[in-house]
Amino acid sequence: MLGYLFGLGIVMAIAGGGVVIYALYEYGKGLPEHTDLKDYDPPTVTRVHAGDGRLMEEYAKEKRIYVPITAVPTRVKDAFLSAEDKDFYTHGGLNYLSLARAMLTNVKNIGSGKRLIGASTITQQVAKNFLLTNEVSYERKIKEAILTYRIENAFEKERILDLYLNEIFLGYRSYGVAAASLNYFNKSLDELTIAEAAYLAALPKAPSNYHPVRRHAAALARRNWVIGRMLENGKITEAEAETAWQSPLEVIKRDQTEVVDAPYFSEEVRRELIDLYGEDGLYEGGLSVRTTLQPRLQKIAQKSLRDGLIEYDRRHGWRGPVTTYDPESPDGWKRQLEAIPAPKGANPWKLAAVLDVGKKSVSIGLADGLRGTIPMSEMKWARKWLKNQRFGGVPSTPGHVLSLGDVVLVEGVTKTPKGNDYPENTFALRQIPDVNGGLIAIDPHTGRVLAMSGGFSFSRSSFNRATQAIRQPGSAIKPFIYLSGLDNGYTPATLIQDAPFSLDQGAGLGKWKPGNYTKKFYGPTRMRVGLEKSRNLMTVRLAQNVGMNKIVEYVRRFGIENDMKPVLSMSLGAGETSLLQMTTAYAMLVNGGKRIEPTLVDRIQDRRGKTVFRHDSRNCLPCVSDDEWKNQPVPTLPDTREQIVDPASAYQVVSMLEGVVQRGTGRRIKSIGKPLGGKTGTTNKSFDAWFLGFSPDLAVGAYVGFDNPKTLGAKEQGASAAAPIFKSFMEEALKGAPATPFRVPAGIRLVRINAETGRLAGVNDSNVIVEAFKPENVPSPNFSGAGEENDNPLLSVTDGLTTEGLY
Repeated sequence: MLGYLFGLGIVMAIAGGGVVIYALYEYGKGLPEHTDLKDYDPPTVTRVHAGDGRLMEEYAKEKRIYVPITAVPTRVKDAFLSAEDKDFYTHGGLNYLSLARAMLTNVKNIGSGKRLIGASTITQQVAKNFLLTNEVSYERKIKEAILTYRIENAFEKERILDLYLNEIFLGYRSYGVAAASLNYFNKSLDELTIAEAAYLAALPKAPSNYHPVRRHAAALARRNWVIGRMLENGKITEAEAETAWQSPLEVIKRDQTEVVDAPYFSEEVRRELIDLYGEDGLYEGGLSVRTTLQPRLQKIAQKSLRDGLIEYDRRHGWRGPVTTYDPESPDGWKRQLEAIPAPKGANPWKLAAVLDVGKKSVSIGLADGLRGTIPMSEMKWARKWLKNQRFGGVPSTPGHVLSLGDVVLVEGVTKTPKGNDYPENTFALRQIPDVNGGLIAIDPHTGRVLAMSGGFSFSRSSFNRATQAIRQPGSAIKPFIYLSGLDNGYTPATLIQDAPFSLDQGAGLGKWKPGNYTKKFYGPTRMRVGLEKSRNLMTVRLAQNVGMNKIVEYVRRFGIENDMKPVLSMSLGAGETSLLQMTTAYAMLVNGGKRIEPTLVDRIQDRRGKTVFRHDSRNCLPCVSDDEWKNQPVPTLPDTREQIVDPASAYQVVSMLEGVVQRGTGRRIKSIGKPLGGKTGTTNKSFDAWFLGFSPDLAVGAYVGFDNPKTLGAKEQGASAAAPIFKSFMEEALKGAPATPFRVPAGIRLVRINAETGRLAGVNDSNVIVEAFKPENVPSPNFSGAGEENDNPLLSVTDGLTTEGLY
């Protein structure tokens, strides 16, 4: 009998072994290739930083930050191992004791409807998370065990733990421990306390069950259990455990983290990254992007543009309430107001219901129940809007502006227009501008974009007027017309005739007769004055004399337009370009005529810290060879920028544009009190308004116009619509900075001349300016101003000019 039973046992063992081998064979077929984990890089978040390192944006499908296992603090590893797999470093992938206990429990629960429990080790969880599904079945567990065995034999324990800690989902949109540490506690891993590390380790089982707010009691209990396991396993002392147990469970939301607000800039960076690396590279690549943005300048840019658009909009009247409510409705004004969504772009203004219209003020109510008043002094701007941006007379009573039942936007104010104090709960009437615009600031030496605002509100419209709006530059193109003349023998003192001009356009097309903005003619005028006063007729004559083919080449050289037609109207800004292109071109004037490429990104690093993109491609060999500073001089980097024009000619234009600010169309900028140059730009019928300008180390462009082109108003121009925005920005940007003069290149002679005649200044001359000449063009003592040797002759008035040089 014993022999029979022994033989039967042998047979059953062989059969059982065969079944196991067959099962392993069957379930092992077609399993995912575990060796792929060797080179696995989990999808990680791409982070975009401002120039000072502050966070701007995060892009990810899964909010994960990859941290190599060597950089994970021991405290964090101990917490997860104590909670999930204390024998991780000793078992071979499966914990048979825990597995047997789980199997007995599952057998006991058969028919109870209870969910199957597991005894998964960390290796098993890696197999499931990376290579299998979350299906609850014995079949999946068998496949998981097979893969676990294979993974344990293929990888070291540290690599397995690395995969686990960086892949696991821990709630709060957090994938991996590093992202969870930031999202829950706004800390890096090495800053976590024992209690905080224990809470993260409590989450893998079921993050939603241990939510720190909605399930606070359960979360606290689970965290304390993990702390107890860490104590039991000898990872912390009793004193440390007691301190951790007593610690409150508090989380800090990531939205409390300071983030630089620059939506238009960030969106441009996002598009650029997609072009470089594709969507997968952006949303899964774990890139670290250091941009060129300067947060202080960005804040100034957004405020300056916003204030400038509001100021323009208020000049042109009140277009009416946002909507209305029914004062007779049984729902009441408050309930009706709560149901009205705020217009996009209204923040920080609030919706208010007009409850009563008095003789000197309007009573209003806000959705939160607060009541207040709008005094007449805060409604005087609200003249009736008329067609073509015209406006009616100044309202004399609140009833001329608002009516009972109106719903309007308001903003709390504390000071009257004269600076006195308002009573509490006083509000001002507000209106979202219909007009829009853009502002951009560039470092003229490197092309780094320091600030960018592409409109009044990104939430209202993501269209970027700084980069995407292609509009006519108007007179803002003129400095490059004058530059071509300076490179072809002209001087700032050369006289050009300001007189009627006519060009035959061909059969049946009539004559083209441009005119000055003032509708006047000024006769022979110095070239400098022509640019300072933005004289159209002088510009056209200069362009005709130099030749439009040459001018087109200059415009292309500065990157303003690539397909400009060689026709005279282009010299007055009839082509099309963008604010970014124009600002970059002006930057190349003030940097001495050296080519720069505008850039929003300084450097990009991959997830391992390797630099994969750098805007400045120069190599600093002394920087690499010197291990430490030993009082050696600062290394001198080579200037590899292409010289695209004569630096002397570029300085002459800069000097004339400084005159625009001192005496010309940009003279409202003069009050800033710093060396500045710039040029206004206004197109026909005032469809577009520009101001482009610079200090020696900062180039700035501002643009104002309607997205659907229409007139800004008969009296609006670059000087009134765009120049105030430029001025507001420069006042703040240069506050406290020294008054750095423009740098004079070698080969320039600064000569005192009479501002009216262009002759050398005499002892008794009072109207004297310092003019910049090239050595070969310095006027002789007997120079009459009308042209002698080394000077261009006076251009004559000519009608019906030849078309030679125009096409």
